[in-house]
Amino acid sequence: MPLSHDHIRTTVETYLARHPHERTQLGGLLDALDRPTDIASRFTFTGHVTCGAIVLDPLSRVLHVLHLASGKVLAPGGHTEPADESLAAAALRELHEETGITPQAVALWPGYETVPFDIDIHDIEAHPGKGEPGHQHFDLRFLFSLRTAAEAPVVLREEEVGGIEWRPVDRVTCPSLRAKLLRLTPETEPQTANASALIYNDRGEYLLHLRDYFPGRIWEPGMWSLLGGGREPRDATLEHTVRRELTEEAGLDLADLTPFGTEYASDDTGATVPIGIYAGRWNGDPRDLRLTEGVMLAWFTPDDLHRLRIAPTTSDLVRRHAASRPAGTAPQSGLASHGACRQASPHGTVLNVIGVHLYLERPDGTVLLGLRHPNSAFAPSTWHVLAGHCEQENAITCLIREAREEAGLRIERQDVELVHVIHHIDKAGDRPRLGLFFRARTWSGEPELREPDKCTQWKFWDPAALPDDIVAYTRVAIEKIQNGELYSETGWPA
Repeated sequence: MPLSHDHIRTTVETYLARHPHERTQLGGLLDALDRPTDIASRFTFTGHVTCGAIVLDPLSRVLHVLHLASGKVLAPGGHTEPADESLAAAALRELHEETGITPQAVALWPGYETVPFDIDIHDIEAHPGKGEPGHQHFDLRFLFSLRTAAEAPVVLREEEVGGIEWRPVDRVTCPSLRAKLLRLTPETEPQTANASALIYNDRGEYLLHLRDYFPGRIWEPGMWSLLGGGREPRDATLEHTVRRELTEEAGLDLADLTPFGTEYASDDTGATVPIGIYAGRWNGDPRDLRLTEGVMLAWFTPDDLHRLRIAPTTSDLVRRHAASRPAGTAPQSGLASHGACRQASPHGTVLNVIGVHLYLERPDGTVLLGLRHPNSAFAPSTWHVLAGHCEQENAITCLIREAREEAGLRIERQDVELVHVIHHIDKAGDRPRLGLFFRARTWSGEPELREPDKCTQWKFWDPAALPDDIVAYTRVAIEKIQNGELYSETGWPA
């Protein structure tokens, strides 16, 4: 899931709730969040977000790397990418790319799964050779623990990193980070962590779970709450926890879950338990879910909550999320659907993923394709057109953004035309996808490898002699475009 402006703002505000005295020194970041620019993009030179990984080994030493570009010894980290599902995931990706340490070898520090451990603002010098003016980095640093040194073989990205060093905490160079780490003792580390799902629909309603009334046996008996539960050893992250709980409790699988914040609650013994909150959109009917725990699931608007037996922290959480949503997404009335009186969408509706694709054809008739990275989750080592998923934006805006971010191509809106639509699935039961293919009549620039972790080569191909290892629906779409056909379908059962 691409990093949204609201996700970044919520993360920063959650951090400031823990460190209110830092609000003044983070004024530049707060000002940037008030501007309409894309603060996650590395090409926003009024200042943009970066993410760092603070990794502690079993001896309480902190991982540092020698960044060749700056000549400084710093924690691993770097720019966000459109494919990053969260800010913490961006930090984890940078850690892996720069050092080779795998996501399985580290764990987010309990209590800090969705909130940075430290935020720092620093100036970056101009780089005329890349056309980059001086700007600021808003560095959000997430705290990880190294499971064991044996699980973390180091493979450096030699073009960026000159070496690594494990430093004692008192030798960490950043004063604010060092002070926080010195206060972090084993006695202060939470031993357990939970995760809950804040599920909402397009009508502004929230899905709540009525717990069984078994006092002494379950937490918050007989109360309306969020779906979720406790972390288990097999869960690599709290997102894995909440996804597992959704599957186990309700047979629910959400395409996107966004970290919203960290809440705290007291268990039956009075101990404080951190709860990672993940927000996700779903427009289904709760009656269709396979509920294995509790009494029922139902939709409620924030205005309905005062009528329910619900914890104040849960009620406040729902209202805070509702207030953070864009204008125009508020519920139509104060009546709840309760899963029976009103549905968020017609029964049986399935959300389709929208992808945009660039059909870039040179005057000689050849078409641009990119060779996807061998480690790509989708179609590794396979040729595909330049493509991406729509964020909170229209399709042409998405196309222009993806062309700039992936290949450095500049395209104007008036030069874009829709040439094909393909409705496809990989196999029966998968989420349906609607692929929009746009032609750019003119453009500026030559294709560059702006995201080498996703695409390793750009090449123009003759449509009559496409490579064998090409994404299947891409081949179909190119053939249909050549024939002047506007619509096609692939993958659907006959």
